[in-house]
Parts: sequence; structure tokens; C-alpha cells
Amino acid sequence: MSRSHRLGELQLAIMRVLWSEGEATVAAVHEALKDQGDRALTTIATMLKKMEAKGVVTHRTDGRQFVYRPTVSEEAVRRTMVRDLTSSLFAGDVAALVTHLIAEERIDADELAELRAKIAEREAQEGDA
Repeated sequence: MSRSHRLGELQLAIMRVLWSEGEATVAAVHEALKDQGDRALTTIATMLKKMEAKGVVTHRTDGRQFVYRPTVSEEAVRRTMVRDLTSSLFAGDVAALVTHLIAEERIDADELAELRAKIAEREAQEGDA
């Protein structure tokens, strides 16, 4: 059974720091996020504790500091959040989600070519199954 990894905006920002750095102290995460809003160090510490209880981060002790690291991959979080978005906004209709993105988002020629290649790859996989 796959675990669900739903993250809020601040939690996702913290995870991006941890995915990028591998591990970080509360102070390092706070510093990395300073340009995204004026959050207290205690807010980051509290959020990391909640995230640890949720099972998406863990910590080790280095002197008097906790050093946090992610326990889930960015891909696992992305998979859960896209699945939830598709379910809640598009009633589980993946084609509706993709159609919406193509219609509403700016996509350059290189990105369109990449999308065509992904579709062709998927079609080939489905044909092999």
C-alpha cells in the first residue's frame, strides 16, 4: 500500500530545502526560506516536528541541534499531490487535467515536443502490455 504524502505550502518549501541539501538544521532551513516570508525560527522548528510525526522527515542529533533529512522522495510527494489534485478537481480524469494544463499554461515548442515523446513512449508501453 502506498503512503499518502500531502504537504502544505510551508511543508513543501521545507522539503525542497531538505531535498536540495540532503539534510539541514532548523536554522539552515530558516535561512534558506528567508526570502519566502518572515517566519520565526520557532515556526520552522514546530513544522519540522509535525513533519517528523507525519513520517516525511527524520532527525539526528549533532551536539544540541537536530539535523533533519527527508524520508520520502520528491517524486513520491509529487505523485501523491498530483493524484489528490486530479481526484479533487478533475474527478479522477487524468485527460481532463492534461487538457486543462495544455489549454491554460504557456508551453513552448521544446516542451510540446517533449510531451509528444512522452505520449509516444507511453503508447509503446501500453502496446507491449
